[in-house]
Amino acid sequence: MSQSHPAMNSSSERSAWSTSGYLIFVLFLALLTLTIWRIIAFAGSDPAEEAVFGFVVSSGLSVVALVVLSSGFYMIQPNQAVAVTLFGSYRGTDRNTGLRWVWPWMGKTKISVRANNLVSDKIKVNDLRGNPIEMAAQVVWRVVDTAQALYDVDDYKAFVMVQIEAAVRTIGSRYPYDDFAHAEITLRGNHDEVGAELRQELIARLSMAGITVDECGFTHLAYAQEIAGAMLRRQQAEAVIAARTKLVEGAVTMVEMALQQLSEKDVVHLDDERKAAMVSNLMVVLCGERDTQPVVNAGSLY
Repeated sequence: MSQSHPAMNSSSERSAWSTSGYLIFVLFLALLTLTIWRIIAFAGSDPAEEAVFGFVVSSGLSVVALVVLSSGFYMIQPNQAVAVTLFGSYRGTDRNTGLRWVWPWMGKTKISVRANNLVSDKIKVNDLRGNPIEMAAQVVWRVVDTAQALYDVDDYKAFVMVQIEAAVRTIGSRYPYDDFAHAEITLRGNHDEVGAELRQELIARLSMAGITVDECGFTHLAYAQEIAGAMLRRQQAEAVIAARTKLVEGAVTMVEMALQQLSEKDVVHLDDERKAAMVSNLMVVLCGERDTQPVVNAGSLY
């Protein structure tokens, strides 16, 4: 009998209460000045026993207040946030830059919301046709929900690394590396389409961690070493065939043009046998890889 597991509760960022640290700092300096002045004034006088007790109590309260005020300060840099907790309970996120202050018993965890540029390691993937290829991706990502990044995953940076590798493997196995017939989308020939799909795959995978992807693309894409030589020879053969096909098409057009102009200008009259010989000679001259050597016929045409 299968046992169902409760779904993980997803966190959601909200604004935390905090106040300007500059105002509290002014209050801290005023209280510190007052406390020091009272101590100096008390030390230069001869108070009664009741006054000593009152001075000790008030001075102790002043010191406690100074400690409380000084313990609540924290600084937020541009594109940085602070998640505030109370005894393990998430109370919100402060994104206001500068000197800030909250109650000292509130927990404070800083997290960067700047863009991060990451280049993954080269991994070996089997493409759609089962050919082993090597792939690596460059990803620009950033945190958009600090609560999810801190509390829904254990280590959001390690989570990003693992999900990038998984997404690259998924996209790599979804398309062939190359298609010599140019009839379908390939990894090598359609960078924009494949890159856009990789970005959507990463956004879907990283959304649970409160992370989005601004830009991504492949930095390395090649056949694996064990088949690279064979695939290179195949590509060379395809290129040679394509070049020869184009050469033959051009030669046929030129021969047809030559025969047509000879006939129209009434330069010479050729029967079918002589036309065939002329076509053969012209095709050899036009399609040959080496320079031809002319032979002068000093005799009769026939």
